[in-house]
Amino acid sequence: MAVSLKGRDFLTIHDWTREELTQVLDTADLLKLRQKAGLRDRPLEGRSVGLIFTKPSTRTRVSFEVGVYQLGAQPIYLSGADMQLRRGETLADTARTLSRYLDGIMIRTFAHADVEELARYADIPVINGLTDWQHPCQVMGDLMTIREKRGRLDGIHLAYVGAGNNMAHSLLEGGAKFGMRVTVAYPPEYPPDPVVVERAKADAARSGGSVELFPGDPEAAVAGADVVYTDVWASMGEEAQAEERARRMQAFRVTPALMARAKPDALFMHCLPAHRGEEVVDEVIDGPWSVVWDEAENRLHVQKAIMALVIA
Repeated sequence: MAVSLKGRDFLTIHDWTREELTQVLDTADLLKLRQKAGLRDRPLEGRSVGLIFTKPSTRTRVSFEVGVYQLGAQPIYLSGADMQLRRGETLADTARTLSRYLDGIMIRTFAHADVEELARYADIPVINGLTDWQHPCQVMGDLMTIREKRGRLDGIHLAYVGAGNNMAHSLLEGGAKFGMRVTVAYPPEYPPDPVVVERAKADAARSGGSVELFPGDPEAAVAGADVVYTDVWASMGEEAQAEERARRMQAFRVTPALMARAKPDALFMHCLPAHRGEEVVDEVIDGPWSVVWDEAENRLHVQKAIMALVIA
């Protein structure tokens, strides 16, 4: 039975139960189906949602702005450069002020602690659009896509190949919640956060899934996988490390040869933007394995579901 999620923050996948996350996916499926049929659901008519960006974006900005509009609310774009934060106003004071004007906040920023602080002092729901530590909305869209393509999440083998970054963390948490087998291959110099790994293992033990790490061995991680996932070698804010990271991550490029280690009908996924020729080659991202455009579209539907469920 559905439970009310009104007023809830969505900061990490780990914070929500499998049942609550399933409610998001089911709602996203329904909203997508109705939109494709030409129907327009506007449950947030008359409300306003603030969209704070201190990290630039293509997909996050467009999908959230369009999603807020389609739900009937007014999106208000708030650049970090345009806010009083850059002149020394605290996050706590910003949260208190925005709570008097808005019905919800999405924030895409660097430090995860900033999102937690914003949520602590806001009286309205806060949604994490991305931090250096987590990317939960992206992974909810990924899970929606896998469920569309394979009809289930339980027992699916998801292999992530790349640095232990925010994508790896949220994929570990999402896969663990839904009984998936999650294998992660990464350069030993760039491991996933052990805190995330341990709590994902605990969730996987409860859901019937599993978490396995393969430092330095992408072929082992991908063997027999249903889904192969990768991300850029240097995330936003890591540009100064790009050359060193590229040197250490050559063996983690997703090629047709690596995809051949997965199941014959394996899916290839990427959160985008892709640096073609680095973490993935054209033959894969444009090939029969790729579902990256469906994945990108589903960001819109799953974020609409989250907002519709949490904003009163």
